[in-house]
Amino acid sequence: MNKSISIIGSGFSSLSAACYLAKQGYKVSVYEKNNDFGGRARQIKENGFTFDMGPSWYWMPDVFDRFFKDFNKKTSDYYKLTKLNPAYSVYFDENNTIPIEDSLEKICNRFEKIEPGSSIKLKKFVLNARENYKVAVLDLLYKMPGESPLELITIDTIKKVKYFLTNIRKEVRKDFKNPMLRAILEFPVLFLGAKPSDTPAFYNFMNYADFGLGTFQPKNGFYDVVQAMISLGKSLGVSYENNSDVKKIITNNNKLVGLEINDNFIGCDIVISGADYNFTEKLLPKNLRQYSKKYWDKRILAPSALLFYVGFNKKLDNIEHHNLIFDTDFDQHAIEIYDNPKWPTNPLSYASFTSKTHKHTAPKGCENGFFLIPIAPNLKDNQQIRDKYFDVLINKLEKITKQDLRDNIIYRKSYCVSDFINDYNSYKGNAYGLANTLLQTAFLRPKLRSKKVSNLYFCGQLTVPGPGVPPAIVSGKLVSDLVIKYEEN
Repeated sequence: MNKSISIIGSGFSSLSAACYLAKQGYKVSVYEKNNDFGGRARQIKENGFTFDMGPSWYWMPDVFDRFFKDFNKKTSDYYKLTKLNPAYSVYFDENNTIPIEDSLEKICNRFEKIEPGSSIKLKKFVLNARENYKVAVLDLLYKMPGESPLELITIDTIKKVKYFLTNIRKEVRKDFKNPMLRAILEFPVLFLGAKPSDTPAFYNFMNYADFGLGTFQPKNGFYDVVQAMISLGKSLGVSYENNSDVKKIITNNNKLVGLEINDNFIGCDIVISGADYNFTEKLLPKNLRQYSKKYWDKRILAPSALLFYVGFNKKLDNIEHHNLIFDTDFDQHAIEIYDNPKWPTNPLSYASFTSKTHKHTAPKGCENGFFLIPIAPNLKDNQQIRDKYFDVLINKLEKITKQDLRDNIIYRKSYCVSDFINDYNSYKGNAYGLANTLLQTAFLRPKLRSKKVSNLYFCGQLTVPGPGVPPAIVSGKLVSDLVIKYEEN
């Protein structure tokens, strides 16, 4: 095999595709516009603090294991994982916290204390979620390149059809009455980038990922996974080029012949773009673009995010590794993301402190904090707005921890819509791609293979399977399978 493949971007889908295709014998080069590899999973190291810039929840460990197994490797060959207990804590106010522990039995006991009778319902709910997980993740996910609606039709999915016709919210609220328990069960679909009322109930498999499989943490943060995949790729002959900005896709008679990178022409036989789909098509002549501005404007995007990376010069009390701060109206915040896009009136938020689990990610006696507020994409952000919401977050954190913290902040960096656009060419500054609604699932998402340029392919969160790190890794596998199918004939 002497065909050359150029891959645009170095997010998880690109890193995955590079490994699979190099294993197949292709000459693979990965081109990253930024200095650091990993896309949204880059890392910040400043003043002794280490921050994961994006992904921070290590869920669905079987997907990571399956990836490395495909190369006769194990995750443990590259990085060490710690299972978190509690996996996370949910704060409804300063005196009302629910920890989610590391086994279903413990979680059921916790539910039962809050709502008598709920433990039996929870076991049934998670059993159904496990069955959906087996269908969706262990089987269907790897056989669904989005080329045909027939991919969705199997004996198992026919049995599950009713779960495609209702939504997560209805299923949760049918059995659980306590608003706190409802919020905990509806939370995991936020990883899919849509409201629980717009997400098919079949996606409750995320609840099994949460309660059934648990939450893990790589020793040095999520960047351990990036480095592992690059290490594997290099052993297979993949070339990785940073500071390589792709300016144009060069075509001849509707066939791709190469890329313009940093004003230089790089010839190749095949291109895969793990970069933003909309941005990638703008690198083509207009007549070779598949999707119009009108098409993209009609898509339901997953949220963007306002992020803060904060270093504290002391250890924090009453806080865990992962923390959900649900001290406000879940529905109102969702409306301000999806239905009436604007800066949230009183936001939900998430806070992570990896130094709670691995002390070396912060200087001795210090704590590192990663904060996230989900927001609507395409909002205008500026420093004044960022400062306003940082004050909101610190106020909430001080209430939760029952500590004064403002004078203990020794490092702070923010990241928002404009940064997603500048760093990742992200459409409208989205953070997670396209929402996984019913009409944006499988074959209804943008295609992995261009319909107009035969040797151009796509992968990542704007195509199949969808948003999240495990789906991105699978996306790389799916696109590599298509390349092998169409380019070797």
